[in-house]
Formats: sequence, structure tokens, C-alpha cells
Amino acid sequence: MRRYTTILSVILVSLLTACTISYKFTGTSIDYTKTKSISLDKFPIRANYVWSPMESMFYNTISDAYAQKTKLKVLKRDGDLQLSGEIVEYSQTNKSVGSDGYSTQVQLKIVVNVRFVNTKNHDKDFEQRFSATAEYDSAKQLSAVQEELVQEIIDDIVDQIFNATVADW
Repeated sequence: MRRYTTILSVILVSLLTACTISYKFTGTSIDYTKTKSISLDKFPIRANYVWSPMESMFYNTISDAYAQKTKLKVLKRDGDLQLSGEIVEYSQTNKSVGSDGYSTQVQLKIVVNVRFVNTKNHDKDFEQRFSATAEYDSAKQLSAVQEELVQEIIDDIVDQIFNATVADW
């Protein structure tokens, strides 16, 4: 009897650990019978402070987001949905000060101005600024953390843009 209980317990534990439920919400509200493509312009840097890899990082991240999370064909121009804009701010400011009066945290900020045109429904058109920040220890040089922080900020901004353009939550 004890042997059957042990076997039953092993089977039950195996079943519980093997069965997982996974949900994936892209949250898109696109009518694919009408809307088949999105065109993305490059987002040039128009900020006073510039880190040149940021432009291609932003473009690649936003292109990948629409290609992976939707069925839309990503085009260079003349899409049913059209995104354009520019990176208008790339700045760093002291975020917190230690007891010695020196900065302990620095905040990196990116602001992107976006123009969105929905050729199938112009009521959805907009021009809006999206921003995000990340902080780093002031004991570190920006060059040591810049790529990682900029990608983190870009990911956040791209999520905001994606939600504003094709996700009606």
C-alpha cells in the first residue's frame, strides 16, 4: 500500500510541475483585413547631447517590436500606419546627493517626439512625446553603463509607443 502511495505521489508531483499555463498578451487591436503594414522612418537625434549609436538602437528596437508582436509588414514608407519622429532629448541630471554634498545617483533621460498617422482611421492620428529614465551610480562613468541604460530606456519608450499606436487597453 505504501508503495502505491509513493508512486501516486511521484506521478502527481510530476504532473503538477509539468503542466504550466502560459499567457502572452500583445494587446494589439489591429483589424488585419484593413491594416496590413506599418512604415517606420529613422528617428534622428535632435538633442543637444548626442550619443550616435542611439539612433540605430532605437530604430532596430521599434522595428523588431512591430515585426514580432504584430502581423504588420514593416516598410520604409507608405504603410497603412506611419511612424516618424525624432529623439529630442538625451540628458543626465543629478538625482540624489549624499551626506558629503556630492551626487550619488545620476538620472539618464531620453525623450522621443512621435508622429503617428493611421491612414485607415485618421481619428487615431497623434503627435506626442514619450520619455523614460534610468539611474546609475555617480561613481561609474557614463561610458561604462551607457549602452545598457540606453537600451533599457529605449525598450521602455518603444513599449509606450507600441501601446499608444496599436494597443487599445
